[in-house]
Amino acid sequence: MERGALDHFCVKAMKGSLGNCHNSLMNEPKTLVVIPTYNEIESVPRLISKVSKLLPDVHLLIVDDGSPDGTANAVEAMNQAELRGRTHVLRRKEKAGLGAAYLAGFEWGFAHGYEAMVEMDADGSHRPEDLVKLLKAFYSDPSIDLVIGSRWIKGGSVVNWAKKRELLSRSANKYAGFMLGSSVKDMTAGFRVFKSSALQKIDFSTVKSQGYCFQIEMARKVLAFDGKIKEVPITFVEREFGVSKMNMKIVIEAMLRVTLWGLRLIK
Repeated sequence: MERGALDHFCVKAMKGSLGNCHNSLMNEPKTLVVIPTYNEIESVPRLISKVSKLLPDVHLLIVDDGSPDGTANAVEAMNQAELRGRTHVLRRKEKAGLGAAYLAGFEWGFAHGYEAMVEMDADGSHRPEDLVKLLKAFYSDPSIDLVIGSRWIKGGSVVNWAKKRELLSRSANKYAGFMLGSSVKDMTAGFRVFKSSALQKIDFSTVKSQGYCFQIEMARKVLAFDGKIKEVPITFVEREFGVSKMNMKIVIEAMLRVTLWGLRLIK
């Protein structure tokens, strides 16, 4: 990776805050932030504005599963105004799951030549300032295939979570690590940067998970080809707007698949 790509994600320390990062050496955008949405009209325009101001050379792709609240229309309106050419919308007819939305976004990114693709939640739980940290880590080491924004390593944290939810997440990650023989501390994390060439090594037709188990499966597939994974501490903030998509069906899917993978009963 060229030095210019790293300079693009410089951090300007100004009284402990982050300044805008800009790299005039980049002729074409290298990074695509993929954001799946379903009824996120209250949160996603705010997120897009924050990311665009902080990282002016990054492009964003909203993968919308037919949101009845008009999320896709709102984003397209932004693209016609101040963010012309930087924010894109991939419309899907119906809600088909988190995993399918990300895979569709990755395929779109491949077709448009992006070198890195980011997974980021639409609800504001993933902070744009942490995205700067993830991209800086990614571009600082060309051998990295996946950077994970981790809640459960030193320096990571969660905000406004009930103790029960924190215990569930910590336990699920420890179980996944044990069953899969992985040292990754936050395999369920959904804030990530993938190297596009690493994603292209994965046969998407073999990815079966749809809920948050998708994150475990994708990390597992990177590890399967001896890919290099780096965890970077982040602060995860409970959503301010909308309703969480987490439910018991998603939890059961994750636990069942992890167990079957660990016992080598499925690939």
